[in-house]
Amino acid sequence: MDEFSFIIFFIKPLILENKFFSSPEIETANRAFLLGDAVKVSFFVRNGMLIMDEECYFFLMASMRKMRMNIPLSYTLEFFQKLFQEKIIEGQNISNGIISFMVFRNADHQHLSQCSVSYYFEVKTSEDVLAMQPNALELDHIKEINVNSNLLSNIRVHCPENIYASIYAQENDLDDVILLNPEKRIARTSFGNLLFLEGEVIKVVKQSEGSYISPLLENFVTFIHKNNLADIQEQEIIAFESQKSEEILVISEEKGIFTVKKIRNKTFGSERFTEMVKSWAQSF
Repeated sequence: MDEFSFIIFFIKPLILENKFFSSPEIETANRAFLLGDAVKVSFFVRNGMLIMDEECYFFLMASMRKMRMNIPLSYTLEFFQKLFQEKIIEGQNISNGIISFMVFRNADHQHLSQCSVSYYFEVKTSEDVLAMQPNALELDHIKEINVNSNLLSNIRVHCPENIYASIYAQENDLDDVILLNPEKRIARTSFGNLLFLEGEVIKVVKQSEGSYISPLLENFVTFIHKNNLADIQEQEIIAFESQKSEEILVISEEKGIFTVKKIRNKTFGSERFTEMVKSWAQSF
């Protein structure tokens, strides 16, 4: 254990018994638990290899900087590659999954910006992290709350709006809800970003509108652009625009890739997005 008091926490879901692997030093009275003073990113394991690890690593570094965290010198790309290789791919024999990685600030210094940091992570196994999830989503807009569109809105930090929205969706027999920003334009869902296909155009919500920064989404739209599969347009999108789309895709760093089947009384197709995602996955 070095001076940064690193804490490692593993979960291996989708087995007959849930097994939790944690170091004995983990404490519940930490700033992540008490104050939500933490950032979270996802790393992806596919066919026994890390993919998009560089993009995910730089997103982690950017998120920590935005939260004014003290980044350890040991936090290099090679450090995380070795960590996940030893603890997840080899240690847990996981060949496909999403690693949810959280860094939180310790309370070991008077000045918060000088506090050390600790981390924990869990892994959710899957068939293929780049495959379309089999269950298409039913969504609706939520008007009771909205999400901000400031510097911290684009990174994955504690967000009570997501919790409220998730409960609202469950109580209304929905899979998720579309969250709006204070200007009543579309920001994102409670767990992912939205892409709207209309003709030969894919509309992507601008990050300035409150959508998440997403290495997964950025890699996908880059593939679409390079292969001329559609015209990618970052836009400000009003709520009504969702009803004009032919197909809608949700890309989530935490849960994967989903098509949308219904918003209120409007149903949507999925054929073109399904083919695009399939071609994208084959490119790795």
